[in-house]
Amino acid sequence: MTDSRQIADHARDPKSAPAIRWGILGAGGIAQTFARAVDELTVSTVTAVGSRDLARAEAFAAEHANGARAHGSYEELVADPEVDAIYVATPHSHHRDHALLAVAAGKHLLVEKAFTRDATEAQEVFDAAREAGVFVMEAMWTRHLPHVAAMRAVIERGDIGEVVAVHADHGQHFDADPSHRLFAPELAGGALLDLGVYPVSFAMDVLGVPDEVVATGTLTDTGVDGQISIALRYGQRAQATLSTTLWAKTRNGAVIAGTTGRIEIDPWFYTPTSFRVVPNDGVEAVYTNVAEQGMQYQAAEVARCIAVGRTESSRMPWDETLAVMRTMDEIRRQVGVVYPGE
Repeated sequence: MTDSRQIADHARDPKSAPAIRWGILGAGGIAQTFARAVDELTVSTVTAVGSRDLARAEAFAAEHANGARAHGSYEELVADPEVDAIYVATPHSHHRDHALLAVAAGKHLLVEKAFTRDATEAQEVFDAAREAGVFVMEAMWTRHLPHVAAMRAVIERGDIGEVVAVHADHGQHFDADPSHRLFAPELAGGALLDLGVYPVSFAMDVLGVPDEVVATGTLTDTGVDGQISIALRYGQRAQATLSTTLWAKTRNGAVIAGTTGRIEIDPWFYTPTSFRVVPNDGVEAVYTNVAEQGMQYQAAEVARCIAVGRTESSRMPWDETLAVMRTMDEIRRQVGVVYPGE
């Protein structure tokens, strides 16, 4: 069995990636986190930020982007000649339109998860990107984190045998507020697209596309999903059991169980964290090199792909984003969540 020295880092230093110029579309909290990660932990820069409110864009640029240019519309942002790539950080309901806007301007793209409301919208974005020849990636930052790279190496070495079970949950407590985006159908709210996408994408990263999806859930008073439990079946042997909720802060951990051992990932599994490998027989091994922040790794992946002319990432390729979206479409269908206009 391996020991802790053998559970080594496999992720490349984000500062070794080429420099690109970012434009941030949307000036919310997650955009602030991304801007800090780019500025502090990569060699790239945020050169512009766009909001529908110029004053908000100016405040964001002053506080979070070292005085980057502020644009009072998304159209102005994507037309900025000093921007190489756009980070879309608006609500899920607007991802397709904002992504298509950037693609039409010839800009490369990193689009927050969930990538779009549904698989049909995701396909539209990828079709447009293919025609334009620009890079696009879903911002599922978990896939690029060092502990995930180390975890995948453990699995690929066969340290836990054949993977037969994945368990993961993501739950946070939010006060019921119809005006909050997570409770608003028109903003594609609900637990699944905002929180549940993490365990779904995690399970599919480990096990692939499921053969069967079974879901049960409860809706909020506004008609979005408040809580969902999900089972994914793979062949006759492997399964994933996942859950998500807006109503309780759960452990937010994950376990990957194989025939000869398991990987226990500490909370919160989708952020930079640690894990241990627990064999059925033998000595435990640990991974404790917890990365700072985390979004710098996906930013570096975008820069590396653009530098060599790639239009998609091997860690978050288009077909895997589409598979995640189709799986979530089926989960929503079973639970009974329909967004306006679908």
